[in-house]
Amino acid sequence: MIKVKVLVDFSKWKKKIKNPEKYILKKIRKLQKISTFKNKNQEFSILLTNNKKMKKLNFKFRKKNKITDVLSFPFNHTIKKNAYIGDIAIGFEIINKRSKVSDFNYEFDKMWIHGYLHLIGYDHKKNKEYKKMQRKEKLIINFLNC
Repeated sequence: MIKVKVLVDFSKWKKKIKNPEKYILKKIRKLQKISTFKNKNQEFSILLTNNKKMKKLNFKFRKKNKITDVLSFPFNHTIKKNAYIGDIAIGFEIINKRSKVSDFNYEFDKMWIHGYLHLIGYDHKKNKEYKKMQRKEKLIINFLNC
């Protein structure tokens, strides 16, 4: 079973998603029917925050002094049973802005899934890796929205 702890430090999140932890757990239950998520005993956390905090985290850990939509902090790339795999931080304002042309929940799902894939070892530093990760993201998003 995949467990997730959701921390909200920016109140506008709860105006868009009433109970973020329950929302994520419901999505994960559905996703555990596909191979990427099946039979996993993992735990991770998601911080739902704002641009100011994302900029600070991005600078502190990546030395990039700019806002970003999602950050992932893998705990251990060798995934073991019952493993804590890391943390994800997601900024509200970028997701909210993107949702003006799509849907807030859809944009949020894209970000936490992107972050989760980083926690389990996916990357996009090279074009080949980017395409592989993008395909996996699309597969998962399509499954969630069917």
